[in-house]
Amino acid sequence: MYSSRLQSRNPKRRPGRPPFGLCLQPAPPGGFTLGARMVYHGAMEQKRGSFQPPAFSGLERLPGALLPWYQQNARALPWRADREPYHVWLSEIMLQQTRVEAVRGYYLRFLEALPTIAALAEAEEGALLKLWEGLGYYSRARNLQRAAQRIQKEFDGVFPREYKAIRSLPGIGDYTAGAIGSICFEMPVAAVDGNVLRVIARLCHIRQPMDPPPMKRAVAAALEAVYPPGQCGDFTQALMELGATLCPPGGKPRCDACPCRELCQGRMAGAPEALPLRTPKRPRKQEAHTLFLLRWEGRIAIRRRPGQGLLAGLWEFPNVPGRRSTQEALEQAAAWGLSPIGPEQVLHRTHIFTHLEWDMTGYVIPCAEAAPAFCWVLPQELTGSYALPTAFRQFLPALEQ
Repeated sequence: MYSSRLQSRNPKRRPGRPPFGLCLQPAPPGGFTLGARMVYHGAMEQKRGSFQPPAFSGLERLPGALLPWYQQNARALPWRADREPYHVWLSEIMLQQTRVEAVRGYYLRFLEALPTIAALAEAEEGALLKLWEGLGYYSRARNLQRAAQRIQKEFDGVFPREYKAIRSLPGIGDYTAGAIGSICFEMPVAAVDGNVLRVIARLCHIRQPMDPPPMKRAVAAALEAVYPPGQCGDFTQALMELGATLCPPGGKPRCDACPCRELCQGRMAGAPEALPLRTPKRPRKQEAHTLFLLRWEGRIAIRRRPGQGLLAGLWEFPNVPGRRSTQEALEQAAAWGLSPIGPEQVLHRTHIFTHLEWDMTGYVIPCAEAAPAFCWVLPQELTGSYALPTAFRQFLPALEQ
């Protein structure tokens, strides 16, 4: 059985040829095997020709082992209360690289403020970013709104039900489209994220890096071949649940409680916690910044970041690149026309982005004059009205003293 998602991507393939040239070999005794090669068409496929998919043996037994466990052990999460596409979509975007417990409050507050796709489409950007404040990756919030606006314009306000249309929306990639398609519409399409890759690497004892895109596509194809009709959404969520609870990243998996322990080749081989293997990452780039926490008549100076690049369009405390001494910081404040008095405090903080680390020195400086280049806001406005990224919010306690 070939997945509807793969078929939809190549509707003009020759009759009898598997979608995208994915060769599925006959199942050997004891398991399903993805064929020894993925044949791709065109120049892009030639670049991927060296990838050799592993054997995904035993996966045909996975739904039978996993689904009863999920039905009895699934966590009660607010986005599981229904299968409304807007709710599932919003939760999946919020949950990317963010802990479940951190997302609960954000999810409920967001839906209280913007309960429908129409409300999201029409929201003022500042209010939208304030709702997202602290989750990071603010481009995701903007993409949510762009997608909502497209749904309103092109689909009469109704979330699309076809995989191709879902996948075409801004900010929706293969993983999110798979989650929405399977959970909301019972499509046999996989949602392959880090949790799922880790589970499959351990179950099948895969000794290859799991993060390259060809491997993710191979895992998706192997899973889609065993998706249980009528229970696609539960199977997707069961895989997520297993990876989040019993087979987590770091530490030792709870093999004794795992419903798949009899299938798990990683457990049988010993040390399943050594999997998955990953391609070595480049070291994070390190940058030093000097922040100016400027006070004037009970107000605090902020400014908007450029419309392009990191944290685009969000609010920030005035800052300059590099690490400035106290004297250099006072000279910079004077150059802005602030008549600085101080500083009162010198603070040191760090913030880690995906590929970048900021080492920040912050100076709390009272000023005798206000510079028109900055927006001067009351502390309560800063916490209630302006979207301030986490990198800068960690300095707020010093300003509240």
